[in-house]
Amino acid sequence: MSDEPVNPVTEQKAINEAIPAEAPKTAEEQEKQKAFNTLSGSKKVDGVNMNVKVYSPSRVYYDDLAFSVTANNDTGEFDILPKHHNFICLLNACDLIIRTAHEGKRTLAISGGIMHVKADQVIVFLDI
Repeated sequence: MSDEPVNPVTEQKAINEAIPAEAPKTAEEQEKQKAFNTLSGSKKVDGVNMNVKVYSPSRVYYDDLAFSVTANNDTGEFDILPKHHNFICLLNACDLIIRTAHEGKRTLAISGGIMHVKADQVIVFLDI
């Protein structure tokens, strides 16, 4: 065996220098990240969560707090965040994405429905 080191260290860098810079985030991504960071694992933080209920005549798919809901209608994909204006629309077949602090991202494949948003409450009616 040789007395030479196998991998000599020739250059040292601080940890933050070794991490490549991320691409700038859009305002929407920054808002979602801010909401997620604010929650930091807690069940409810006033002004950051909204009540979300997704159900059909035969089953309740989701009934809990969330900080973001993503869906698709005739104009395209959209997000509902806390403090959203009153809103009602027909949903197209899409993946309904619900983001929560305690479950992370939850995806429900839907064939269409109606979404109603009012006073930090999102109700999605399916199978109608």
